[in-house]
Amino acid sequence: MDPRNSGKGDGMKRSRTRVIRLRHFVFFTVILALAGCESRGTTRSASVSSGVFKLEEGFVDAAGVLIYYRALGTGPPLVVLHGGPGASHDYFLPYLLPLARTNRVVFIDERGSGRSEKLEDPAGYTIENMVEDVEAVRRALGLGKINLLGHSFGGALAQAYALKYQANLAHLVLCSTFHSTRQLNDTLQRMKGQMTPELRARVDAMEQKGLFGNGKDYEKNRYTADYMIAAWGEGYFPFLYQRRPDPNYDPTMTAGMAWDLYREMWGSNGEFVVDGNLISVEYADRLGSITVPTLITVGDHDQVEPAIARDMQQKIPGSTLVVLPQSGHMTFVDQPGRFIEAVDEFVHGRE
Repeated sequence: MDPRNSGKGDGMKRSRTRVIRLRHFVFFTVILALAGCESRGTTRSASVSSGVFKLEEGFVDAAGVLIYYRALGTGPPLVVLHGGPGASHDYFLPYLLPLARTNRVVFIDERGSGRSEKLEDPAGYTIENMVEDVEAVRRALGLGKINLLGHSFGGALAQAYALKYQANLAHLVLCSTFHSTRQLNDTLQRMKGQMTPELRARVDAMEQKGLFGNGKDYEKNRYTADYMIAAWGEGYFPFLYQRRPDPNYDPTMTAGMAWDLYREMWGSNGEFVVDGNLISVEYADRLGSITVPTLITVGDHDQVEPAIARDMQQKIPGSTLVVLPQSGHMTFVDQPGRFIEAVDEFVHGRE
């Protein structure tokens, strides 16, 4: 645990929580030209109806850790949590921008990721600490009840938040995510089993030699380009994209990844087993306590297979499952229109 978080009561956290704004209002122009955007009948401010959205960004001091946020749009708050762990909110853009027409979309970079503060001690990178960071952002920005959307690892974080702070949620949206690390590991092994014998032998040989490293060993070239190409470029790629593969995707471009965080949470034995502190994600027996309206989305060719999403849907009372066709893990890239429609209609009660 991060020593800066231990032993502090909620009242002390609240008193220390503050927002340090980088810029109060930066104008971010978005043309309101999508078909049907005016037909929704959503009330907009004059600035939005004129085609200009205000972009706000800043940092929230979450009990000693500065958490970056970026917000735009008007409407009920929709807080968005990214995956990785150790990526940033950047991969959601520009795909989730249409949600800003009817929601105040608040992107967060989780601790140690993106623009948020890095920790000296990676032991502070836990899902439990990140739950408190999300709560600190909610309180500091005065968001009240929020709609919470989490993708991939961010979906596991969203579940952890819901299990502790359900009273602060209006809707929960879980995208391409998992509720059990054991089930996820089974999925990853099946994924590995579907590789060609040649690819599987290549991956196995590099993993046995430790050619992926941990923490900052990537900088010493132990996490080799060959392994990244094999694991991500060949092994994962068919499960990342289906209908609209990213032509610019390069598995060796990892400069923006927080590898110390990733290794602490994912683990240090390759990409097809989770054995870091994410082994704490075993929520199957607790999902029945989630009564807030919940939407679960998954791609039909998702890296986190649809069977996991179906299991979650059975365990969360009254939850809704949407399986997006011709979609991998990046459903909002493969099916942007369907994804936006599913999320927007759900959080606004138009499902």
